[in-house]
Amino acid sequence: MTSVSMTVNGKSVNADVEPNTLLVQFIRENLRLTGTHVGCDTSQCGACTVHVNGDSVKSCTMLAVQADGSDVTTIEGLASGDDLHPMQTAFRENHGLQCGFCTPGMIMSAVDLVKRNPNPTEETIRKELEGNICRCTGYHNIVKSVKDASEKMGG
Repeated sequence: MTSVSMTVNGKSVNADVEPNTLLVQFIRENLRLTGTHVGCDTSQCGACTVHVNGDSVKSCTMLAVQADGSDVTTIEGLASGDDLHPMQTAFRENHGLQCGFCTPGMIMSAVDLVKRNPNPTEETIRKELEGNICRCTGYHNIVKSVKDASEKMGG
């Protein structure tokens, strides 16, 4: 077992994990934060996207020990109490989700995108979200949601 310590959604967490424990497993199984989804285990779908030290990371490709000492934000950490993050609100208002399985990863990737590019074009949004798969084909409303959120976030 290996000891890991990190901050997850603003709270300090410590645990002993097997050295091969993926960050997504640690988040879901140890911390019981199930908003981060496991879709493919091969980093192709993006359902497991979280922020590590402010950057989007597919948590199925990172070991928990690699996140030791890091600041991790999951979909559960975006809202401020009962106030949803502007990206979450935009997805709700623009019907950017259908079944909801890809939504946490899409939102986490989109927040990172808008942080880096406050006023993205439709082409940029589509290109940046290529690593996230929506099996319901809701891409049009996802793009609309990201554009709307970027405007609300000051873009």
